[in-house]
Amino acid sequence: MRSTFVAPLAILGAAVIALAPVAARDPVTPEQRIGRLEKQVRQMQRTLYPKGQPADTAGFDDAPAATQDSVNTMTTRIDALERQMAELVRTSEENGNRMSQMEADLARLRADSDTRLRAIENGAAQPPAATPDSGASADAATSDAPPPAEVADGPPPPSRPKVESGGRGSNSSVAPTAGLTGAEAAYDTGYKLWQAGKYDSAYSSLTKMAKDYPDSRRVSWAYNLAGRAQLDKGDYRAAAETLLTNYRRDPKGERAQDSLFYLGQSLVKLGQPSQACKAYAELEDVYAKRVRPDLKQLLTPAKAEARCH
Repeated sequence: MRSTFVAPLAILGAAVIALAPVAARDPVTPEQRIGRLEKQVRQMQRTLYPKGQPADTAGFDDAPAATQDSVNTMTTRIDALERQMAELVRTSEENGNRMSQMEADLARLRADSDTRLRAIENGAAQPPAATPDSGASADAATSDAPPPAEVADGPPPPSRPKVESGGRGSNSSVAPTAGLTGAEAAYDTGYKLWQAGKYDSAYSSLTKMAKDYPDSRRVSWAYNLAGRAQLDKGDYRAAAETLLTNYRRDPKGERAQDSLFYLGQSLVKLGQPSQACKAYAELEDVYAKRVRPDLKQLLTPAKAEARCH
């Protein structure tokens, strides 16, 4: 009977001994379990987001992902950007309008220039009258021919006909004045060709004279009259280039003043009165009181024609 109770007691004692360590430890609270889970989540986040936690998982406290100050700063910057964009759009529209206006003005200017050029090519514009350039046969001469008839007051004199007998550069029908030799004779030949209306031949003869006698005082005269021959022919752009080159080549030349004046005349014919005014102004500024009286007298109507201020 006694042995019957010994076995169950032994089994019960072994069970108590086995459960003793578990009962000795403190029970795990829910807070501890949650804390353990939070640590595990943070470890996982550090692995997934090595550069920092995203805003929607930033920490587990009550602090917001963005402060009110940062939101206000961002709003202010966005407003400033919107104002700048509006200003850029307005400026772009104004520039577009200006470009459209400039293109329209340029188109009108081109059309007007084309009309004038066609009129010149068709002979609508009569060549300016020219009178002797003087000085071809005597050193005492001090004045060139008067300006084109368009500048003078009153009805223009008859225009010299455009005649080119003998071909370009030909001077076989023209002989220099008796007693002249060398540079004087060569210039006199070109002058007579110009006077006869043979402008191409006069230009060729005068430029050849300037090259053959580069040290002659008549070089300034020759290039000036060559430019006037182109002007009288109606080749205004080439005339402007020749006259400007003559002035720049030798500003102290005897006909440098004339080249500036007739440069202004060429520019007026080209429809560039403002540039013509600059040529007249340079004539007055560079030569001041040394402007020849005949040119000074011609400047007033020429500046009025170009509407110089």
